[in-house]
Amino acid sequence: MTFERLKPYDSPGFHLWQVTNLWQKNLRHALHELDLTHVQFILLATTEWLNSQSPLGDVTQVQIAMHAHIDPMMASQVLRSLEKKGFLIRKEHPTDTRAKSISLTPAGESLISKALDIVEQADRRFFSKLGEEQETLASLLRSLGSLTTHEN
Repeated sequence: MTFERLKPYDSPGFHLWQVTNLWQKNLRHALHELDLTHVQFILLATTEWLNSQSPLGDVTQVQIAMHAHIDPMMASQVLRSLEKKGFLIRKEHPTDTRAKSISLTPAGESLISKALDIVEQADRRFFSKLGEEQETLASLLRSLGSLTTHEN
């Protein structure tokens, strides 16, 4: 029994990989002026958002990693680096002695505010080529992400 292999341009995965690389290249370029990597941006933005949703301000490193879908060890290293740069604070968690509460410093809040504006502008430019199809793409990606998250 023989089967015909898909050509790269027939593969949704190939196109997703190509577009993801182009998008990440644009974000790297956009964030360069802030000396911020994309992963650093994601973790700062996640920290800011989770803390805004937590009335007690007791967001943990594990919660940040899970919400960002980033490996906990990688998140730990990046968060430690951001702490050394003065953008966040790690302090004893009020109820879990094994965990640290993570919050942004004023410098971190200022940085993420600038970075969010820059990333939103970069996203608008990048995805504007889709016109009215942007929402369709976002909906399809949300569906795919939801389906694959529940499978793992």
